[in-house]
Amino acid sequence: MGRGQFVLIFEQPMAHTFRTSARSITQFAIDEMRSVSARAGLSFEIELWRAGYKHVAGADEVGRGAWAGPVVAAAVILPADVRSVEPLLGAVDDSKKLAPRTRERLFDVIHAHAESIGVGSASAEEIDSVGIAQANRLALARAIGHLSVQPDFVLLDFFTLPQLHLPQRGVPHGDALSLTIAAASIIAKVTRDRWMTDQDDSHPGYGFARHKGYGTAMHRTALASLGPCALHRRSFAPVACCGQSDQVVALFSDAEAADG
Repeated sequence: MGRGQFVLIFEQPMAHTFRTSARSITQFAIDEMRSVSARAGLSFEIELWRAGYKHVAGADEVGRGAWAGPVVAAAVILPADVRSVEPLLGAVDDSKKLAPRTRERLFDVIHAHAESIGVGSASAEEIDSVGIAQANRLALARAIGHLSVQPDFVLLDFFTLPQLHLPQRGVPHGDALSLTIAAASIIAKVTRDRWMTDQDDSHPGYGFARHKGYGTAMHRTALASLGPCALHRRSFAPVACCGQSDQVVALFSDAEAADG
């Protein structure tokens, strides 16, 4: 699915709907992506498939540490068949380990092979209202709720969702170990990065297209000069004390924010 085919429907809470046409993924592109060093595999999924769970969803979220913008989550269900997901093995991995261009390519490949994908988010306003931990869970639950196929088991990265009445497991370092969780991390990361890039037009001067709302020196300087905008998380200390620039410490380099 090309960038021009990505349709974002923004609501409160933010919901995402994807419209995709027939995809043509060349063998060259798949071979290129297999060259990426990746470790996410199917051990958790195969165990569950053998136990009778045929619609196993992996879910992950991104944007927890950002100073601005939503936390975005994705849920992915892959076919319960190793051969069907073979093009993803050795390519899909934790989104933080992958270069932006690789994530963009894998975004299309995951859409081409997934049985269902759902995306959800929690806004900066919600984060300020309920806290980042609860906002993470809201985004994850919304992503799972937007799946077109009802999952019968959910794998999550660390988190569990008590409010979700489905069998589930929180897997430490799940985005590096489980193929479905890793796929969800890529969908969430690309979705959020694209949305934050688009905010450069409506909120100029902050550099959102570059740092995606994370705490970089560029972002710190913009906050000190412009003050927070509607996208900023005012409950986060670097934003709350933006008028006292000596107290605002950049957590990421601009390059790290772009890659992570």
